[in-house]
Parts: sequence; structure tokens; C-alpha cells
Amino acid sequence: MASRTKNVTTRIEVDIERNREESNWLKVIELAEQLKEKSPEFGKIAEDRVLLIVSNVKIPISVCLSDFLIGEGKLENYLEEWPPVEANMDRAKIGLIDAKRYLNIVAGVAMDAHLLLGKLYYASGQYAAGIKHFKAAELHNLSQKKLPLRSLKIVAESYAVKGLCLQKEGSATSKFKKAEKDEEMSKCFNLASDLSLLYMQKLEKESTGTITNTGTHSPQPPASHKSLGVILEQALQEAPALLLQQGKPAEALERYRASLCAVETQGVNAIRLKFMCQVAELILQGLVGDKYKPPLNSLPKAAIWKPKYYASLNQFVPRNECEETILLLLVAESMAVRNAVLSQSPEFKEARLSAYQDATMVYDLLAVATVRWGQITLLQESLERSMKFSFEELHLWKQHGLSLLSTGRYVHALAVLKEVIRLEPNNPSNCLLAAKLCYEHLNLAVEGTNFSIEAKKKDLHSNSGLLGRCYLYIGIGYYLQAEACLLKKNKEDLMERALENFKNAVEIEPNDHLCHYYLGLQLAITGRIGEAENHVRISLDLRSENSSTLHLLVLLLTAEQEHKSALTIVENALEEYPDCLNLMYVKAHLELHEEGGEKALITAKQMLELWKNLYEGQTNSDVPECDRKSDTRSVFQLYTSEMSDRDSSSLQLHNTAASRVEQALSEVASSLSSFSPRPGPQRAWMLQVEVWLLLAELYLAMDQPADVQQCIQEATQIYPLSHHIMHMVGLAETTFREAAKIDPKNHITWYNLGKVLEALGEYEKASNAMATALMEEKNNPILPFNSVPLCFE
Repeated sequence: MASRTKNVTTRIEVDIERNREESNWLKVIELAEQLKEKSPEFGKIAEDRVLLIVSNVKIPISVCLSDFLIGEGKLENYLEEWPPVEANMDRAKIGLIDAKRYLNIVAGVAMDAHLLLGKLYYASGQYAAGIKHFKAAELHNLSQKKLPLRSLKIVAESYAVKGLCLQKEGSATSKFKKAEKDEEMSKCFNLASDLSLLYMQKLEKESTGTITNTGTHSPQPPASHKSLGVILEQALQEAPALLLQQGKPAEALERYRASLCAVETQGVNAIRLKFMCQVAELILQGLVGDKYKPPLNSLPKAAIWKPKYYASLNQFVPRNECEETILLLLVAESMAVRNAVLSQSPEFKEARLSAYQDATMVYDLLAVATVRWGQITLLQESLERSMKFSFEELHLWKQHGLSLLSTGRYVHALAVLKEVIRLEPNNPSNCLLAAKLCYEHLNLAVEGTNFSIEAKKKDLHSNSGLLGRCYLYIGIGYYLQAEACLLKKNKEDLMERALENFKNAVEIEPNDHLCHYYLGLQLAITGRIGEAENHVRISLDLRSENSSTLHLLVLLLTAEQEHKSALTIVENALEEYPDCLNLMYVKAHLELHEEGGEKALITAKQMLELWKNLYEGQTNSDVPECDRKSDTRSVFQLYTSEMSDRDSSSLQLHNTAASRVEQALSEVASSLSSFSPRPGPQRAWMLQVEVWLLLAELYLAMDQPADVQQCIQEATQIYPLSHHIMHMVGLAETTFREAAKIDPKNHITWYNLGKVLEALGEYEKASNAMATALMEEKNNPILPFNSVPLCFE
């Protein structure tokens, strides 16, 4: 009979242990009550019938065990429903009375009871009482040894709760006491972090039989997994946060690394994602500063209370802040994308929102990191992946559009911006951004104008304060349309519309330098040089460092035959902007006019050298840009098509017609098997073509045909079908006649027409063309006004 009772008791105890590990607390309480009733003579922790004195009452150890289990079950079951957070503390003082009674009964026998009482008092907001129980359990002297799964969690939570109780207590009375308290808190949180990760690894190992080293690649998350719980998760986060509060960012970084290097488990994925973002933020904010050291290529020392860490011969170890930040964010992105909820069903709304917020946090940090280290292409690729779960989500669509703009994928960027405009119908700034894209990169002047008009309508409705900029962009659209227009009447109508909108822009925003700049440009093109100069000088007063405005002022001075003053301004401007190819281009022409070809040649050759310094790295196909910008080769080997923001515009005429000719020729060239474009950004190569053609023009003026031919040959090797090269090689009479119709005030066109007619033997017509050229030259700049670059800043 006694043997059968002992077997029943043993079976109950086995069931209790299994249910404790599985956190089935109601079942634990039920089985503990059964254990108490079945046989008080036997217990798992007693091998004989030794009696102990507990609360002055003689009771068997099995009864003591039962009371402990009932108290534990009541505590844990309550905290599952009402987690130990500040909002629940008043409720806990009443709700945990029963659990406290059972645990107090056995507090003199079992250390675990003191540990659980410490947790109970923390949940009730009684921090000092909690600390007393941890001292009674001698938690600070606990030796590191292998523990059963449930005991491991109790110890981990005990260190965590002790640290949290110390944190909640009042401030220390002295500097020494404060340092001592800070050290004790750090020790508690660090131990709790390591034990938490070890507990989750052991829990997953016992659940699945193996530890998953690389996580799951399934599109759906596992059906269920154990979570850390509020206390352990808080301790994990407090460990590095406390070090940051203590002014120890380098130590905090090491604490983060120690947690992230541990083999991941499903239960800690959410906090790992947070940690990756927090480390990236820590590095990006520059808090570590000069104390930053790359991660070591060695694992932390193995110990009984340390989690298992990743180990591999081929493991990549970041070597600098850039690599560590981007590596962390790429891993974080993979986790965020894996957790994305694609279903739009209402029942998944909360999960979908949570996953989206995690992803947005990662992408925002990735945007900061990639912009800082010039790796926008990487961001664009990541945002491309985000589109699958960004349905109707404005923020990521806008980020995606901006990244496409930055990587030069302008057609795709416009399509994305149209979606952004749909998602944010009352914001005119999106329309203005689309208009700028159409003007600056896509040669879509009409579509850009329509976007600008739409922006004006939105601003009039929402009063967002962008009305002046809307009129400005409408004016730019009409200006570009006029440049491309071949019919004189339509051209004049478009120019008048542009002028009207620029005037409206100046009236609404009199302190916007761009409004005055474009009004001055339009007045100059229509021949009103004095008025134009007045607005250009106002623009310079508002933004004196703008190189485009200085460029326009120089051309206005040359139209007034003040070439020496213009040359002085250009030379002074180049001291401020020594790498501005546009200003150097004007300088070369002024030097040719004032000082002769030899001086101009020096400037043109300097332009070639400057091009090499600015753009040769971008056109080198063998070495990724991330390596060209740094002595340390980056692991990511990223290419970028970005042009230098110092000078990304054409040196020749900035009109839409010319750009469309170039585009058409490019399409023809791409169809020819004999033509293969140079590697790298094509706009960079076109800049070099124009410098060679400038040299050819200068040699032509100096009557050195052999050098002219050589320069044209150099340009042809880069881009054989450029219309500028065709112009330099020779043009027909018909072409010049058509050009004269389009722009009758261009003296260069009339002069070239006269030269062609002279070569054809039509001397009277040639004389008339030359006379017209002389007459127009008096009011014309050294280069056409429309050669100034489009300016948006």
C-alpha cells in the first residue's frame, strides 16, 4: 500500500515539474493540492521522514513542497493576467494576498520562496520589502551551477527584479553609495540578461530538440513560442540603458553586442530587432565617439551561466562603424520583412500595424546610415522589398520615391511619386517634387507644369504656405516649354506666361532668391537687360553664395559689353567655388574675348583636370564607390550612380529640345552593336565631351585645325552621336536658318549662317547675315542666357 502511494506521489511530482516548465499554473495548483492530500509522508525532496519546524508547527517536507507550489502557482497565474507593471501595482497588493500567505509559510525552508516573495513585493510596488527577501535568500552569494529549467528562470527573474527594485528605490545619500548602487544594478541586469538568453535557448532546445542557429526562413512565423515575459525583457533592455545613463556608451555597446551574439531563439526575436536598431542609433548619434572599437573576432568566455554564442570559421566581423551599422540594419530588415503581415483582413490589423512600425523604424535608420556613408543604392533595394507590405502606407512610399530619385531611377521615381500624391491628396509639396523631377531629369516640361498647377490648386485649398513656390515652378515649366517650342507665336505666348508667373512668385515671396533669379532670367531672355540685372542683384543680396545667380549676372554684364567686370566677378566667384565647371566654362569664353586663346586654353585644360578629380572615380567600373571614397574596402561592395552635387548640370544649352535630341541620339546609339557606352554615370561623360568641344572651339578660334580635329576625336570616342559634336564637325545652311527662326536674337547663329552662305558663294546673303549678327551682338551676352543651369535651391 505504501509502495503504491509512493508511486502515485512520484507521478504527481513528475506532472507538476512538467507543468511548471510549461507554465500551466492552474494545473500546478491542482496537482499540488492532490500531492498534499495523497501522502504527507513522502516528498521528492525528502528521502526519509524527517520533520522540520515551520511556523512553530511540525509538518512533513512534502507538505512544505505543496505549499510552495501552490504559492508559486497563484503568484505566476495572477501575474500572467496582470503583469508586474506600475499600472497594476495597487491591484496586486490585494490580488496576491493568498499567494503571499502560502509562500510565507515555507519561507524559512526554501530559498526559492524568498526569491518569489521578492518578485511578489516588486509586483505590489513594495521595493524595499522585495530587496529584503533577496538578501534573505543570499542572492548576491549564489554560486553558478547548472539549474533545472524552472529554477533557471526563477534565478534570472530574481536578478532582474532585484535590479529593478534598486532602480525604483530613492537616490543614494552619497556619491560613494550611488556608485556602489549603480555597480550592483549593472551586475544584476547583466546576470539577468545572460540567464534570460540561456533560459530561452534551453527552453527551445527542450521543445524542439535542437537550437536553431539561423532562425526560420518561413514566410509565416511559428504558430506559438514562449516569450521572455515583462520582467526579463525589461532587464535585457535596462542592462545597456543603465550603462548609457551612467555615461558609459562604449560599455553599453559591448552589452548590446553580447546579447546579439547569443544564438537567437524565437522568444527573443522582437527584442533582438529592437537591440539592432538601438545599436545602430547609438553609433549614428556618435555617442561612442573616439572610444568606438570594432567587435572582437573572438567569442565571450564560456561559462555555466552564459548563453551559447554563434561560432563559425566564415563569420563576418565588421571592421568599422559603417560596416557594423549597416550589417545590423540589414539583419534587422530581414527580420522585419520576415515578420510582415501581408493579409489586409481586419483580424490581422494589430499584427500588421506592429510589423509595419518595426519595419519603418529599421528603414528610417537605414536611410540615415546609407545617406551618411553614400550607399543610397542599398537603401533603394531594401525599400523595394518593403513595398510588398506597404499597401496604402504613405511614409514608406515617400521614402521609396526619394531613394529612387537619389539613385537616378527617375522614371520609376515619378511613378512612385504619383502614388504618393494619391495617398496624400492635400499636400502640394509632393506635386512640386514631381515637377522638379520632370524639369530636371526627365525633360517633361508639360507634365511638370501640370504638376505645378495641381500643386497651386492644393495650396489654395489647404493654405500650406507654398503658393509662391507653386507660381515659380509653373513659370519654370512655361520657360522650358518656350525653349523647346519651334513656332514663334507659341514661343512668345509661353514666354509671357512664364514671365507672369515669375512676377506672381516675386510678389508672394519677395524674399525668395529663386523667384528673383528666374524673373531676372526671363527678363534677360526677352531683352530687358536693365530690369533683369536689378532682380539678379536682389537675388544675390538674398543669397550671395548662389553660383547660378553669379553666372547669370556675368552674362548680363557681357550683354552690356562690360566683359572685364564680368571676368573679375567670375574669377572672384571661382575663388569661392573652385570646382564649378559652369563658371569655368564662362571664364574660358571671357578670356578668349578679352585676353586671347592661350589664356582660355589654360582654363579649359584646368577643366579637364577638375573633371578627372570630380568624376573619374565615378566612371571607374573596376572599383566600387564605397572603396573609392575610403582607404578601407567595405564588405558591401556597393555601386552608386550619384553625380557630385557640386556641379551636375550641362555646360552647354539647358533647353529641352537639345536634351531631347541627345536622348534620341542615345537611343539610336544603344541600337548600334558598334557603340558601347562608357562605364559609370553617362552625365559625367557628357560633361567631359563638352570640355573637349570647348577646347576644339578655342583651337578653332586660334586657327589650329589639327588640334581641333584631335579634340573632336577625343569627344567622338566618348559619345560619337552627340549633337554638339555634329555641330562642331559642320552644319548645313538649312539648320542655321531654322535656328535663326527659333531664336532670332542669337548673334552666333546669324554669324554661322553668314559663314555657311559665304562658303556657298552667296555673298550678298552672307553680308546681310553678318550685319544682323553685328547688330544683335551689341545686346547679347557672351553665351546665351539659357545656358545658365536650372536651379532649385
